[in-house]
Amino acid sequence: MKNLFAAIRFITVLPIGQSEHFDAVGMAPWFPAVGLLLGCALAAFDHAITRIWNPQAAAVLDVVFLAALTGAFHIDGLADTADGLFSHRSRERMLEIMKDSRIGAMGVVAVVSVLALKWVGISGISAQRAAWLVLVPGYSRSAMLLGMAMLEYGRPEGGTGHPFFARKLRWRDFGVAVVTVLFSFALGGSFLLINAGFLVITAALIAYYRRRLGSVTGDMLGAMAEINEALLFLLASAGGMR
Repeated sequence: MKNLFAAIRFITVLPIGQSEHFDAVGMAPWFPAVGLLLGCALAAFDHAITRIWNPQAAAVLDVVFLAALTGAFHIDGLADTADGLFSHRSRERMLEIMKDSRIGAMGVVAVVSVLALKWVGISGISAQRAAWLVLVPGYSRSAMLLGMAMLEYGRPEGGTGHPFFARKLRWRDFGVAVVTVLFSFALGGSFLLINAGFLVITAALIAYYRRRLGSVTGDMLGAMAEINEALLFLLASAGGMR
């Protein structure tokens, strides 16, 4: 359980105490579980605020709440990724730009767009709302595992994400991600929608990363989580979900 608690501390601001334990390779398989935990907190929060505010206002508060729970950790990665990959520079220069703590125009556009898509998506979910709110954060963190499994790390000299690539992920490391898929059967017929959408979105992002950079960084993994989250919420609000 030390690795689970370490994963919670790493990608959330949830108060679960302090520890020196940091085993990146052991933590990574627990990212989907942390996503499900965030989803449960989000669903509970949404259940409370929809008693007070209309769906549009509640969706804004949901987006803010989710960002607050993660300390905007993945949002920061999204901004850095957009600044780097959309700069149309050399590979080395893109990596330098992503390392810069300052945010550029493309980073701002990416963050605003993703947050707006989350708001539109959540505000449009009515059927099986709680199930979607729980599952989508779990799926978005599962995308990070696929990114780690299918791409090489782009900063061999070191970086925030470097320890997570100490060894290749094995099939058993996807156990919690598989449990997340099993939970999607709670959506009834819509379980096909979330799984097909997740596979298409994640495959497209991995292909784009491979074409643009030929590798992945910690920022880019965070961007994968944010983009998956936004598009899956948007998908949930479409196709008869209203």
